[in-house]
Amino acid sequence: MAVSFERYGRLYYLDPGPHRPRVGDKVLVPTDDGPEVAECVWAPQYVTEEIGGLPLCEGIATPADLDRDEQNRQRRADARVIAKRLIRQHGLPMKVVGIDFVDRRPDVDQLVIVYFSAPHRVDFRELVRDLARGLRARIELRQVGARDEARLQGGIGPCGRDLCCATFLKDFEPVSVRMAKDQDLPLNPLKISGACGRLMCCLKYEHPLYQEFNAKAPPTGTQVETPAGDGVVVGHNVPSDTVVVRLSASGRRCACSRADVCSPRQQYEASSTTTPDAPLLEELDDVVPEESDETTEQPRRRKPRRRRRLHHDDEGDSSQ
Repeated sequence: MAVSFERYGRLYYLDPGPHRPRVGDKVLVPTDDGPEVAECVWAPQYVTEEIGGLPLCEGIATPADLDRDEQNRQRRADARVIAKRLIRQHGLPMKVVGIDFVDRRPDVDQLVIVYFSAPHRVDFRELVRDLARGLRARIELRQVGARDEARLQGGIGPCGRDLCCATFLKDFEPVSVRMAKDQDLPLNPLKISGACGRLMCCLKYEHPLYQEFNAKAPPTGTQVETPAGDGVVVGHNVPSDTVVVRLSASGRRCACSRADVCSPRQQYEASSTTTPDAPLLEELDDVVPEESDETTEQPRRRKPRRRRRLHHDDEGDSSQ
């Protein structure tokens, strides 16, 4: 089963155990700070493969758990308002990204974790004292980067779907401009940047496919032979595994399969040793001596024929 703490938020997979919640039911999810209430998004279902390491669902949320979760949501909203007001009063270049309220940790009574982003390191010692006085709880401030900020806030990407980092991505893998070059994407920062202002994480999804295609396909400007005639490679279409060729005879462009223009396949089809009737390399030693014997026997057969022809000619002359 899969649950989500926020509407359209990131999915977390659980082992339902003996419980059978339906879509929309509130369940208890084990966390480091105690069980929290989440909404069931995918109902429990049987799988063919054995999956281990999933946290076990602690059951259906009771009315008391729902009341506690609603109170914590209200406390987080109030803490966000107070934190923003105090940041403006202190004149700090900070932006509040998220608030987390913890009340079930054994070592503390109440804990408010404030996630913020800033362009550089910030001295927030006075801010912490004012927050502790205003919220009457223990305060922790954690600075996050641009990617983590987009993950916590969520949003819509350039593709029109929810951000990958806010839905299913667990770790941020390194992304470079080289990946955009290999995929023939424009190097315009506005085109290849995500909501966080960094390179889009999806550039890494199809990069291995482009690397494999570029390693086997002929590069642009190469003379190739196609079923429609000779031409020059002018482009690639990696998703369809085709190569765009401009024909030399007519000048028109045609899309050919990568296998039709790759030289290894052409050499394979043009080689006589690949035909079914061709002898194997191991049998060539046995074939060559037979051909040499036939060539030595041919002069012996022709000599009597020549003598017979001359003999008949002599008889014709004598009769005349």
